[in-house]
Amino acid sequence: MTGQPIPVIIDCDTGVDDALALLFAVRHPALDLRAVTCVAGNTDVDGVVRNTLTVLEQAGAPGIPVGRGAERPLLEPARSARHVHGADGMGDLGLPAPTRVPADVDAVTLLRREILASPRPVTLIPTAPLTNIALLLRTHPEVTRNIERIVFMGGAVTTGNATPVAEFNVWHDPEAAAILLTAGVPITMYGLDVFMRVVVPAGEVHRLRASGEPGTRLAGELLAHRPTAQGEQPEAEEAGGLGDAGAVCAVADPRGISTRLLPVEVSLAPGPSRGQTVVDRRPRPGESEIHEGGRERALVDVALDVDVDRYVKLYLETVER
Repeated sequence: MTGQPIPVIIDCDTGVDDALALLFAVRHPALDLRAVTCVAGNTDVDGVVRNTLTVLEQAGAPGIPVGRGAERPLLEPARSARHVHGADGMGDLGLPAPTRVPADVDAVTLLRREILASPRPVTLIPTAPLTNIALLLRTHPEVTRNIERIVFMGGAVTTGNATPVAEFNVWHDPEAAAILLTAGVPITMYGLDVFMRVVVPAGEVHRLRASGEPGTRLAGELLAHRPTAQGEQPEAEEAGGLGDAGAVCAVADPRGISTRLLPVEVSLAPGPSRGQTVVDRRPRPGESEIHEGGRERALVDVALDVDVDRYVKLYLETVER
């Protein structure tokens, strides 16, 4: 590592894999985690705040401010993913309640304060529905002068998970995602195409779970978490995906992903394509542009490939520090 740590702020909906992302961000020496902001997504926003404070406490993090944000998307009702992340949003691990408390300002105010106060431009890492970020950009557009880049976990080039074509974070608040793409700063999309591929082998997960250090052990328990439908038997296999944590790895070590600068837009119309990130990989304009004229679309660095072994090694070395 050379130079000063990168100032980062994580906006999350903690969540099993958001928790993995926080553990990594706290412990990687090249990252200076300046704040964490919380939004409804995997669970309700108060649950997200509680989970975030718990993870920071278990990790032995310094007093990083945590801000409570939006309770619901801009237009839609909140729709949780407790069926994936457990009733408490954190795999129902029975973790103790945190002794820490959130900041005395809301998430948007905290984001503005920390971005503008940073002596160096901040990298924003949203790993959640983008409601807080959209509200920030619309309320305080001046923050973009001190944002280096936004690296968001969201979207998909090919297959979705919330719908056949839409990824959960973008699907949860498509209007917010569309606002993000107009931020006027460099954006990297760490979507499902790479998100699903970075898996920690079972042997490594087992080793983490046996650790005597609370943060390392928590990483192992989170990686081992498996959602099971009613009546299903839990899987014995402990291999676990890094999920959102991969987006933070991509900030610490951007050479681990391959990206292309491509036009991206979010489908906002009602129906089966709502929430889709439409990524244009064509080598030349098509008939639509020729006959109807091109409309302005955001250019985004879209992650298309990932060095899985590199990020698994990076994650394990970091959380075991």
